[in-house]
Order: sequence, then structure tokens, then C-alpha cells
Amino acid sequence: MNQTFSLIEEITRNDGSIYYELGNVTENSRAEYAADHGFIKMVRILKMNVPRSSHLLKVEEYLNKTYEQLPIEADHFDEWVKPEEIQKEMQQVLLDNKLG
Repeated sequence: MNQTFSLIEEITRNDGSIYYELGNVTENSRAEYAADHGFIKMVRILKMNVPRSSHLLKVEEYLNKTYEQLPIEADHFDEWVKPEEIQKEMQQVLLDNKLG
């Protein structure tokens, strides 16, 4: 996968718990499709045009190296699990964007 992420999304799992993820138009379309087909409960965009900080770039690099880009009409929805170091970078992205 080699994507540029410019959105922060709030994803609601089917059990009602919520997590935040980086996204872009393609990933948001995939999440909307997943919600429409019951793989997740809901997705909403919290922030667009997220600044390209060093923290975002580290998370983006990890996601691009670790996960395969699925087709929009996939038969499941993958939650991108991050190691602690990358999760800390993601938390900083949220804080930088007044979401954490």
C-alpha cells in the first residue's frame, strides 16, 4: 500500500466502541461501504486536510508498510492494529488536531 492520509475518522465498531484512524477519500469510501454492509457500525470524518506532521508521517509509513490496500467493496473491514510506538504517534496526531 502506498497511500497519503489527509483525514481523521471516527470509526464505531459493531459493539459500540469507538476508535480513531487516519484516512483519505478512498479509505473513507471503504469504511462507508463497510458500515453499509454491517462490518462496522459507523464512520464519520472528524478532520480534513490534516497537517503533514512528523507524527503523521510515521504512522502513514507504518500503515503503508504493514497493510495491503483492499478494494472498496471488500468482504470485511480490517482494523489497523498499531504497535505501542506507532499508537503514541497516532495519539500525538490526535492531540495536534485537538481531537485527543
